[in-house]
Amino acid sequence: MAHANGDTPRSHKVSHSRGFVAIRIIFVYMNREEFEKLVDEGFLAVPEKFRKRMKNVAILVEDEPSEEVRKQEGLSDEETLFGYYQGIPEIARGADYGVGATLPDTIVIYQKPIIEEAGDNPELVREMVRDTVLHEFAHYLGMNEDEVERWEVRKKKGK
Repeated sequence: MAHANGDTPRSHKVSHSRGFVAIRIIFVYMNREEFEKLVDEGFLAVPEKFRKRMKNVAILVEDEPSEEVRKQEGLSDEETLFGYYQGIPEIARGADYGVGATLPDTIVIYQKPIIEEAGDNPELVREMVRDTVLHEFAHYLGMNEDEVERWEVRKKKGK
């Protein structure tokens, strides 16, 4: 079955001792524009008092992490990222930050890994995008990975 743009759902082959069994996994089809709208929604989910603090940050959408990012993060072939923050966290910016030609920090949201993880559930795509934007924004505020994970656990428990 082809989508309007000619894309077809992906099929994965899983090896078993008796040979190959074709397993059809249907992924949500979402073009870049639709995905970017979800990223915008994710940004708006950041509480306003924190959004106002966001300065000199570009939020981008890319298909998947580059080889450079994969190496930098020490990812195996089986691992991927949903998002990535690169820059100078807000708490590390000194008084001279922004003087001269300061390139913006970047938050990159990776479309393909999120779509693949969500399978055929469009609401899960929306939730994952929102959570990823919030996760990367927490890095912008200066939280390291352990702090972000603890914050996410508290948030899910409603604290």
